[in-house]
Amino acid sequence: MAMEAHDIEALIRAAFPDAQITITDLAGDGNHYSAEVIDESFRGQNRVQQQRAVYTALQGKMDGAAGELHALALTTKAPD
Repeated sequence: MAMEAHDIEALIRAAFPDAQITITDLAGDGNHYSAEVIDESFRGQNRVQQQRAVYTALQGKMDGAAGELHALALTTKAPD
């Protein structure tokens, strides 16, 4: 079952309540999304650490072939 953009945002928002989050459905199919997450907690972390934190917030929704979220292009950074 595909996920909705607002469901992805809600999972990320729960872990990063003050983040600026933009979710885009890339293919219009509910399976291929991009997400930009800008949060102060990323300051001082490298990109891998930032992205791992976001993937953790997704609570396994991308895990395995049966994952609800098929693909997520992820951009993370601290605010300017």
